[in-house]
Amino acid sequence: MRPNGRHTAGASQSSALRMWAMGLLLLSAVAISPTSVKAAPSQAAAATTHVYLLRGVLNIFSLGLDTIGARLQAQGIPVTVANFVSWSSLADEAASAYKAGRLKTIILVGHSSGATALPDMIAKLNQLGVPVKLAIGLDSVFKTKLSTGAERYINIYIGDGPGEPVRRAEGFRGKLDNVDVRGTGVGHVSIDKNEAIQRRVIAEIDAAIMRSRAPVAPIAEPRAPRSSHSAAAAPSRN
Repeated sequence: MRPNGRHTAGASQSSALRMWAMGLLLLSAVAISPTSVKAAPSQAAAATTHVYLLRGVLNIFSLGLDTIGARLQAQGIPVTVANFVSWSSLADEAASAYKAGRLKTIILVGHSSGATALPDMIAKLNQLGVPVKLAIGLDSVFKTKLSTGAERYINIYIGDGPGEPVRRAEGFRGKLDNVDVRGTGVGHVSIDKNEAIQRRVIAEIDAAIMRSRAPVAPIAEPRAPRSSHSAAAAPSRN
């Protein structure tokens, strides 16, 4: 017996609606997080924070970071939006401001190649003795490993797309969260522009700033034990 055409169409529409609803639920899970906060950070905490937002290749596919930056600036939080190739000079700039006492909280956000560059920027800041409070990567396009740490690293990626989960390498310290948003309708080029994901990013930044009264200490390189025969002997670095 051939199935009734009306019944078949109705079943197809019902299945499509279920998939659409599941996508909305997944995006809601990204947007609504236990770390989300309703209150904005205090003016003093915001003023001693800087958020560095790294765009991806060609500097034209990550313009959602500009929107995030504008919303953070509206809260009084200083931001820098730049292409990912600037990560090293930005690390030097952040380290200088931190050591001069102008910054207490450093937060990094990157999209695509900008997300891929985040571990390098974190490593350089750690080498300069500067802690990173929070780093958020949006769909890093290459296999990414963290060998040194931010206090918290959040990797939001599309599991069935070009994005990759971030993996812990030997020596990693800190908290790492990989958040797979496959099936939500978000694409690699649109992930930074998605309203729900932007709200999640801003909520995580606000929460990190409100926790910044106790900043994480920079990760120190291991030292050799001091010789017991010479009180003046200096410890050597590995």
